[in-house]
Amino acid sequence: MKLLVSGGAGFIGSAVVRSAIANGHNVMNIDALKYSANLTNLASVAKNPLYRFKKADVCDRASLDTVFTSYQPDIVMHLAAESHVDRSIDGPADFIDTNIVGTFNMLEAARKFWVEQNRPINFRFHHVSTDEVFGSLPADPAVKFTEITPYRPRSPYSASKAASDHLVRAWHETYGLPVVLSNCSNNYGPYHFPEKLIPLVILNALLGKQLPIYGNGSNIRDWLYVEDHADALLLVAMKGKVGQSYNIGGENECSNLHLVKMICSILDRIQPREVGTYTDLIKFVDDRPGHDERYAIDSSHIRKELGWKPLVDLEDGLERTVRWYLGNEDWWRPILDRQNVSNRLGKKSN
Repeated sequence: MKLLVSGGAGFIGSAVVRSAIANGHNVMNIDALKYSANLTNLASVAKNPLYRFKKADVCDRASLDTVFTSYQPDIVMHLAAESHVDRSIDGPADFIDTNIVGTFNMLEAARKFWVEQNRPINFRFHHVSTDEVFGSLPADPAVKFTEITPYRPRSPYSASKAASDHLVRAWHETYGLPVVLSNCSNNYGPYHFPEKLIPLVILNALLGKQLPIYGNGSNIRDWLYVEDHADALLLVAMKGKVGQSYNIGGENECSNLHLVKMICSILDRIQPREVGTYTDLIKFVDDRPGHDERYAIDSSHIRKELGWKPLVDLEDGLERTVRWYLGNEDWWRPILDRQNVSNRLGKKSN
């Protein structure tokens, strides 16, 4: 199978590329290599004959047409996106350009190619999205996001992803483009860009810096190990029903405060501080505007229809992640040396 993956040098995209190649698929990775992309994520497959890379921006329609014509993919997996909520608060324009206009360009390039190829029956356009499009949930553990939960985005990031989801559905309904969609919970694992909560906490702890927690740390997220997610995405791309959406969750709900304490406990055991414990570094900071209280995914649809379930629980996944960062300073140290990486963003409220 020939896969065209947009954003394949990013955190989730690179996990998809590695998994696809491990399963014997040919992969063309297109990525603009913006701030959070890193080709080092793909060092293990860079010389594999099944892998190709082209630097291309999803906002550049001409480049996309060239890639589609030359590579002729069977499946498109669209992951290219600006993804950090805090960053979207400070600079929403990039999120509109990449997540909305970029998705439009990908859809149009895919539709043009699909029509020119006489609408091959096995062609698929898989759009990868987030559970943040659904907004915030109440504390009731019985209430979770399903595939029919109404959209209620509350940040520039989630609004841009909601818009892109609607475009994908419209291109299916209006033009017949064979699409599948997926909405995932919060990912974590190796190669996670250091501005996100889990890697930020790990690296700040190792460097003896404060561990910032928004508000009182009560916000709850459902955490999904990135390699579990990559396996689910490939399954949806290849076996999902055209026109359907699949929620992909880790089934690991946890408050931010408890999550940070879990990471501290792992570090205390693996690499203890000379004085005190890592929880001594915890500092509560002003919450960000529009901070959603709780996310939780109901994954029953993908479980029943495609037989997928997460294999890595949060405790195991966090330990794997901590150990990966401990053993890969040559990956994260150059990233931390960049300007503004790991600095607090998203303070704007007007």
